[in-house]
Amino acid sequence: MSESDDTAREPDPAATPPLEESIRQVTQASRATADAAKHSLRSLRRLASADFALARSAFGRALAWSGVAIVFGASAWLLMAATLIALLQSWGMSWLHALLITSLLSLAVTCLAAWRVSYFFHHTGMHSTRRQLSRLGLFDEPSDEDPDAGVQLPEGKP
Repeated sequence: MSESDDTAREPDPAATPPLEESIRQVTQASRATADAAKHSLRSLRRLASADFALARSAFGRALAWSGVAIVFGASAWLLMAATLIALLQSWGMSWLHALLITSLLSLAVTCLAAWRVSYFFHHTGMHSTRRQLSRLGLFDEPSDEDPDAGVQLPEGKP
């Protein structure tokens, strides 16, 4: 063996840092790790705060749409239904047909309001926070039995 092979295998004592330097490097690495964990937790807290804000806003909008549906269904619609029934009666329709047409129109408006309520209540599920917590391993991964396993944003505009 040559002399260059021996020097390549043995560590150079001058290149090895002293114990204090090694401790300082380990301390810096642990501080960097703690800072990274702190930033990750801060980001998770911000995500949860944003998710709660979205849930509050969506809940408020859903309640507002529920109120619109109730007000529309309870007050103005009664007058409009009575007017429509009288109009259909004057055109020669039977009471049964006039009431049936008015009831179907009422049911269509009720379905529209229920769809809007379900659209905004979807945002109260905290889905993005759940996803991030699952990625961190803090909660179980969604399974087939989990109601949020395949959550998709409903079609339609807010």
